[in-house]
Amino acid sequence: MRLPTRSPRRLTPESDTPKEAPKVTQEPQPDQRPIPPAVQKAYGAADLGANPLFAGGFINFGHWQAIDTTAGLSQEDRVRSQQDMYRHVLEALPPAGGSRALEVGSGTGVGSALALEEYGFAHLTGMDIHPQQLIRAQECNSRILKDRPDHLDFVQGAAEDMPFADGEFDYLYSVEAAQHFSDLDAFGRETARVLRPGGHAVVASFFTTDDAPGRAKRLAGLLDCYANGLDIAHPVTHVVDALARAGLKGTRAVSIGPSVWQGWDRWIAHVSEPDGWPRNFLRVHEEGVLDYYVVTATRPAP
Repeated sequence: MRLPTRSPRRLTPESDTPKEAPKVTQEPQPDQRPIPPAVQKAYGAADLGANPLFAGGFINFGHWQAIDTTAGLSQEDRVRSQQDMYRHVLEALPPAGGSRALEVGSGTGVGSALALEEYGFAHLTGMDIHPQQLIRAQECNSRILKDRPDHLDFVQGAAEDMPFADGEFDYLYSVEAAQHFSDLDAFGRETARVLRPGGHAVVASFFTTDDAPGRAKRLAGLLDCYANGLDIAHPVTHVVDALARAGLKGTRAVSIGPSVWQGWDRWIAHVSEPDGWPRNFLRVHEEGVLDYYVVTATRPAP
């Protein structure tokens, strides 16, 4: 069994919670994977989760199927849409009683807390590459960390180099983080490694519909998050193939775009400039360039 080369940096209320927020080191430590500059900025000083576009701090576009988007949208609607995205992803997993789960790209940890409270995991670990997000996760989830310290923790780590032992988790899921991953094959290998035999993975995010030439250029021309390198124009087939090459079976991608794009666009129009660049998400979707997918896979049992 290959064990991690370093102990994961965990935040727990008893040992690591400071009286005042600690200074965050902007340069990665020698044993940490470098944080891409655009990711460093967006989830550090810029604090994307505090943007009104992501009310509630979940940082996803939302699953709007159960919400009436033809009426005036409220902040409560927006929060519910993001909670429902987590629920949709988690419902792709088998029953979770007594199991250990890992969220890759857990951000402020509010989705991890929802997963723990609503889906019956025995233990849930939220992992994020950005140290400032770990601090926010500690602050946002102080109550549950105090009340259930043996059931939830937060660890710093990269999707391409996870600081865990082989077969440590029954489930791995990721909500709207894979568009940042720099090496899909490394993510696939690490997913296969940290899952136990018979374990399940589900990844939800926005990807290009194919690998046709010009997709990345088109996205960078219309969306600042691609132009500045925050998001990467991964074709959905590359995500599926990376998991399959790692030995996972039953890999498949399902579009959930009809439940995402219209609601997301209407919320953007509600809280930001009507002609701002985020409204081009709907445009590139309607052009057939980008869609939102849920990708599932299983590590084969012996």
